[in-house]
Amino acid sequence: MNNLVEIDQLVKYFDLGRQQRVHAVDHVSLNIGEREIVGLVGESGSGKSTLGKTLLGLHDKTAGQVTFRGEVMPKAYSAKDFARYSPHMQMIFQDPYSSLNPRMTVGEIIAEGLRLHHKLSNTETQDEVARWLEQVGLHPDHRSRYPHEFSGGQRQRIGIARALILQPEFVVCDEPISALDVSVQAQVINLLGDLKASMGLTLLFIAHDLSMVRYISDRMAVMYLGGLVEIGTADDVFFEPKHPYTQTLIASNPEADPQSERERASTNIQGEIPSPVNVPAGCRFANRCPQAQSECHHITPKLLPIGDGNNPRSVACHLFHPAEA
Repeated sequence: MNNLVEIDQLVKYFDLGRQQRVHAVDHVSLNIGEREIVGLVGESGSGKSTLGKTLLGLHDKTAGQVTFRGEVMPKAYSAKDFARYSPHMQMIFQDPYSSLNPRMTVGEIIAEGLRLHHKLSNTETQDEVARWLEQVGLHPDHRSRYPHEFSGGQRQRIGIARALILQPEFVVCDEPISALDVSVQAQVINLLGDLKASMGLTLLFIAHDLSMVRYISDRMAVMYLGGLVEIGTADDVFFEPKHPYTQTLIASNPEADPQSERERASTNIQGEIPSPVNVPAGCRFANRCPQAQSECHHITPKLLPIGDGNNPRSVACHLFHPAEA
């Protein structure tokens, strides 16, 4: 599989002044193949959304690089860069309520990208908007309505149509189901899966719900406090997690059976999440890890491969790479 997106040691820090910086994304490397869906999971504040926005130039890069189809993306995007790359790379935002302009009709929102990047007549533009409304399960007559007239699930469908009307190759889905009811989540997931198959899309799918991520993704990457701790196929990571953080994260998924949920041992991660401003030395999960060893507190583990070539896995943990300690 050829890589569509290559992320090499990507860093994004936010300066707070007084020589303090938030380590939002810290030396992340990840390749995403053509027509692949990579799920990105982790607790709130782990840097998932920041990684996605930095990939698309919505945040300037502090260090490292992103390559798209062999071309290195700019460190800081100009207006010309956005005009050049946005038809190929788009984003579906997390909040379907705040990501749509309340003063624009649905037709104007979805057509905005077409008007900026394609010279179509008004009739052609309206026809394309109508086609995409039907594609995402809405009615063409909805073009004249405003966002406040729609439910959360319908608004997210509008956001999907806005992102995909330019027929991009790569889409970052930034927690597109987190603000939706469970039944609507399944509808949106199935819609994205169908569009991926019909359009040949490549997706970085960011979410909290690990079951949903496993369902839609080819591979899963686990992020903690700005860094990746484990990468593997979605089924392998979900059913056979290797990193202690991934194990706890998977175990925290609620059981479908209420009796089993009551009887199982507590899966709450112990200890406080370290500050992303004052990042501790060594493994960032060490103060919460039940398997922490002495070297975990002062030597930072690297994300390195484990297993064989037939079952590619990468884990950043001293338990698997003692020679790195």
